[in-house]
Amino acid sequence: MNDAVSAPVVLRASGVAKVYEEGDLRTGVLSNVSFSLHKGETLAIVGASGSGKSTLLHIIGGLDTLTRGEVEVDGRVLSKLSDAERGRVRNRSLGFIYQFHHLLPEFTALENVCMPLLIRGVSITEATKQSQVLLERVGLSARMGHRPSEMSGGERQRCAVARALVTRPTCVLGDEPTGNLDEHNAAQVYELMIELNREIGTSFILVTHDPRLAARMDRTLELSNGELHPHVAA
Repeated sequence: MNDAVSAPVVLRASGVAKVYEEGDLRTGVLSNVSFSLHKGETLAIVGASGSGKSTLLHIIGGLDTLTRGEVEVDGRVLSKLSDAERGRVRNRSLGFIYQFHHLLPEFTALENVCMPLLIRGVSITEATKQSQVLLERVGLSARMGHRPSEMSGGERQRCAVARALVTRPTCVLGDEPTGNLDEHNAAQVYELMIELNREIGTSFILVTHDPRLAARMDRTLELSNGELHPHVAA
């Protein structure tokens, strides 16, 4: 991204804290996480296993509740929304890519990619048209009628990328999106995400252990001791 400072902020975390409680036991995972993400910006979040990276991503995506602080997506504070309103924000403003593709096994690639659009209320005809275009863009024109079990690992993950981007969300959240792939397929997937970021203008927040992927992002932050800090490469 060339001019992050002048671009509008699309996602903001302010003083986010997360404490898990079980009986008298309190376990703090996040203590004071604050950052802003601008339109079209790509951000990598790195850190040791167990540092709370996935927890932070789930909170940002409205999939988990925070103990303290605020998360704002497209100008809307998630904690002030009802469950239904948060669901609409996730569908309209956010896309999700996980280490494991989480495609629905009984549906074809085309049907999986159509799903977010159908949930939004787009007609089957239009959802199919938009999904076909994006599946062709990620190199899966010959796999549209195939179910996940009939595709390779790299193909399934490219399908998951297409599903995350088909609604043209403001921001895509990725949790180790290349962590389950070999080096060749991982390189293909993160090259694809970067190309689509440039073409569509979607922002990305990627939790990753892959230094090659992190190096391709505009910024890298490290989560340690419950807080985010600028990452200093070794």
